[in-house]
Amino acid sequence: MAKNPRNGRPYRRLCAWLRAQRLPCAKCGYDIGYELDAKHPLSFTLDHADPLSKGGDLLDPANARAMHRRCNSSKGNRTTPPPKATPQRASRRW
Repeated sequence: MAKNPRNGRPYRRLCAWLRAQRLPCAKCGYDIGYELDAKHPLSFTLDHADPLSKGGDLLDPANARAMHRRCNSSKGNRTTPPPKATPQRASRRW
């Protein structure tokens, strides 16, 4: 059975280093609840700027950034933000 590299000491050290900086969310810019339970949507998670599934380095501090759990989940493995929805125009003047 293969070991999960996210359970290792180097990964936990990287998380602790990033958590100690208490940075705002890299996606939305709002403050992160660093004291919240890990399952809370506004709690801290480590995000990789270059996703691991696309060759990003797991332990590179330059690839790590702080993000809300909710923002990190919605980002997925994309490297660019999803396109913003354009407002719909009415077909006739009201």
